[in-house]
Amino acid sequence: MEGTVQSLVSNVGPLLGQEFKQLRGVGVEVARLRNELATINTLLRMQSEADESGVDHFVREWMKQLREVAYDAEDCVDLYQFRIRCRSGDRLFAWTKRLLTTLLARRRLAGDIRALRALQVASVRAEVTPAAKNSDDNVDGRFVDNKGKATELAKKVSAVRSEVDDDKKRKVFSIVGFGGLGKTALAREVCRRLEREFQFQAQVAVSQTFSSKDVKGLLKRVLRQITHPIDPATKIVDNAMTSTTAGQLQEDSSQQRAGTEQEANIDTMDVDALVIELKKRLDNKRYLILIDDVWSIAAWDAIRSKLPGSNCGSRIIVTTRIHTVAKACSSSDTNDYYIHHVKKLDDAESKQLFISKAFGSTGSCPDELKDAMESILKKCSGLPLAIVSIASLLASYKPPEGKEMWETIKNSIGSQMENNPTLEGMRQILTLSYNHLPHHLKACMMYLSIFPEDYMIVKDRLLKRWIAEGLIAEKRGLGQMDLVEGYFNELVSRNMIDMVINKDTLHQGAREEQCRVHDMMLEILVSKSLESNFVSLVGGQYEGMSYTDQTIRRLSIHGGVEAVHKDSSSSKNMSAHFGTGNSIKGMMMQHVRSLSIFDPEAHNLLDRLGEFTLLRVLDLEDCNGLTNKHMSCICRMYLLRFLSLKGTDIKEMPPRVGDLEHLQTLDVRKTQLEDLPKTVTKLEKMEHLLFSYKGDSGWMLPQGINKMKALRQLKNATVVSDAKVAEEIGELGQLQELAIYVDTGKEMNMDVVEKLASSLSRMHSLRWLDIGNLNAGKWPFKQIMTFLHDIKSPPQLLRYLRICGHIDKLPNWMDESLTDLVELEIRWTYLDGAQLFNVLCKLPNLKRLFLGSYFIRGDHMVACSSKPFLELKELILGYTASNCRVYEFVEGSMPNLEMLVVYYGDQGKQIVGIEHLKKLKEVQYIGTSEPIEKLKQILRPVEQLNDKLDVSKRIMIKVSYDW
Repeated sequence: MEGTVQSLVSNVGPLLGQEFKQLRGVGVEVARLRNELATINTLLRMQSEADESGVDHFVREWMKQLREVAYDAEDCVDLYQFRIRCRSGDRLFAWTKRLLTTLLARRRLAGDIRALRALQVASVRAEVTPAAKNSDDNVDGRFVDNKGKATELAKKVSAVRSEVDDDKKRKVFSIVGFGGLGKTALAREVCRRLEREFQFQAQVAVSQTFSSKDVKGLLKRVLRQITHPIDPATKIVDNAMTSTTAGQLQEDSSQQRAGTEQEANIDTMDVDALVIELKKRLDNKRYLILIDDVWSIAAWDAIRSKLPGSNCGSRIIVTTRIHTVAKACSSSDTNDYYIHHVKKLDDAESKQLFISKAFGSTGSCPDELKDAMESILKKCSGLPLAIVSIASLLASYKPPEGKEMWETIKNSIGSQMENNPTLEGMRQILTLSYNHLPHHLKACMMYLSIFPEDYMIVKDRLLKRWIAEGLIAEKRGLGQMDLVEGYFNELVSRNMIDMVINKDTLHQGAREEQCRVHDMMLEILVSKSLESNFVSLVGGQYEGMSYTDQTIRRLSIHGGVEAVHKDSSSSKNMSAHFGTGNSIKGMMMQHVRSLSIFDPEAHNLLDRLGEFTLLRVLDLEDCNGLTNKHMSCICRMYLLRFLSLKGTDIKEMPPRVGDLEHLQTLDVRKTQLEDLPKTVTKLEKMEHLLFSYKGDSGWMLPQGINKMKALRQLKNATVVSDAKVAEEIGELGQLQELAIYVDTGKEMNMDVVEKLASSLSRMHSLRWLDIGNLNAGKWPFKQIMTFLHDIKSPPQLLRYLRICGHIDKLPNWMDESLTDLVELEIRWTYLDGAQLFNVLCKLPNLKRLFLGSYFIRGDHMVACSSKPFLELKELILGYTASNCRVYEFVEGSMPNLEMLVVYYGDQGKQIVGIEHLKKLKEVQYIGTSEPIEKLKQILRPVEQLNDKLDVSKRIMIKVSYDW
């Protein structure tokens, strides 16, 4: 790919200056590669920008071979760096010794490079005429309520018909239609609308290859969502549910607490235990479960038999592309009452959706584009996915200069959708969207094929991997993180990928952004990736694919993989496994540059880590069975740039990790590591260092941290008694995200916190700051956080700030000067209520305020109109002492508040003035079990307000139990 060659050219440049004189024999050959590779880069870019229909099969094959030559050339340079080049710190003796011991390898490498150059020269002389350049965009379906179908279906699902004797039993509703019609979006919208009606909900996806062996994983996902509800409410209190009694409420709470205690054991349960646990959790409960994308009757039978029955009006919604599957799922009714057929949009609905995506919700189509729009809509045939895709593509092309692009797209779609408005036609639309992407986004988009179907991709993880893979070109004046953020935002704006907020983090601090790709778009990306040898996919739905005859560049393990040990040389042993779908025994690993394992049980493959000589990206998140032996292999991967061991069970990090001089990202969160070796400070190219031990403790920073000048992200760090370390932190001028804690469990050196305050005053690049006391929750509270007053010049670019620990009052620098601050969280501050709001109201753009455990002292919290929070959208009030029983909102205090969350714990809390929150849409109460009378008392103010409001404007009330 063009990204590969760009990376190669950038690597060759520094080699010429540093190594030319020392290693003339190889250096001359490396120098000759440069111009030829620049030409290859141009050719690959031209082909990437060409209209795919204008490139014949010969040119495609030639370009594929050219990419392989570029990959091999880069491997040569990487081997040169890894095995042959002299290190910058080598003295004369070491330099001479290395020169002599690498003569044979140098000779062999020089020969390899000359052979590659011969291939490249021959390739470059071939003629290629790129077709006309286009540019494009893509898609992810958005929900469209086609003629009120969501409203109609929601009523059906929630209804318990008196004329149907067994309607209180569990019923299955099927949504059927071919890909791109919005089945999943419709089902999710129905679930959202029925949050009040059903106490428990879960949503799970089923892959095309689902079988009985996958039931265990599905049951775990259902059980976790019931334990940690999506909303995150586990119970919705609705005035209409008159049958709910005090006894039932108390029974619910006791069972939920029991479920909490067992949640940690979910991973160890077998299928039978999961079925028993699920039945216990849902016994006498009204639940709603969405099972998305069922492909076979056998898959449905395997799932159905494991879900508990119900006499409370529970419902299951199934989506499928196959009518016979829909009939089998909902076979209890002969008149198709339980089967919902998703129809295409009519002309008016198609036009409305297209205009909203291309010109905005209040826009209109210019007269000179109306003919092109009508033609495009005709070819999209009422498919929401196709309409959103094309409209998003054309949104940035306005007349008069953009009219040509509209005509080009109109003609490119062709007659495929008119003649075959089903799955194949949809693929044509989505392929068109991908083909018209700017060349720099194509490789980034194709990279998503590495991740499994329905996988929620953490944005931060994806962006760092893009950089480590060399997919982000350097641009003068801009850092790579700034560039990659722009790439990602462009793909989102084009509807190529769909952004999702991780709801598990909504009330636990900073929100985690995730993204996903539509299943059909993923099919296209996988097809293109396999065609160009961009990635090799093993296991899961790709079981049976063979790569024994090609060089593996990027390897992604999706499940069910069987590995071979290097000593398994027996021909009998090898022949027994060749051709096995989930085996990788015939694969050569020497050229793999990226390894991703998404199967936690694929630890047998770890024994082959020593074969991955040229690895740049190693992502083992949540992988089991990682040992010290494996870590020793990893620490010899000299070229490694990205290393994620998040969620693994490693207990020790070898000191040799300091030899990974190219490492940019090290993620060891949620491991069993208690500390990191001091040699980590040698990693001067490190930009992102993420650490956590059992969720709380941080890495005890050593002296020398100031050598890590490239650090942009440091989480979580701890400073105890070394004032020099606290001072060195201030020298990390590139740092943008910092989570750092002081430890008052030990004797505290006040010089440390003074130096830390001084360092924070110098860190003007910070956008994200989490600072606190490791022992903040231990009584008696210590006012160690008063050192925050000594910060003379706070970081003005802060967007997120978290303070955890007792402090006499909030710092004066938290004022209108922090114009970028949109999220603030404070915990264990134990502040006076009046002073608290008098300071926080000064923050001009604060949108989310999380007041965590013991944030206030006193018996009355009042939000005053004289100090209004004009931009605040979301307020979370954590658990407070028993004497603080009243939360009061004066009229005008929070005019734009939309969500209020109250953790009342085991305390009765009274909310006064809720009618003054004019834009409030949702109230959540989270606490321990309460007698029904106390619960009614807590809910009464909102219920009384709802009685006065129109039905469409009523506030949603949710009650759940704190886990």
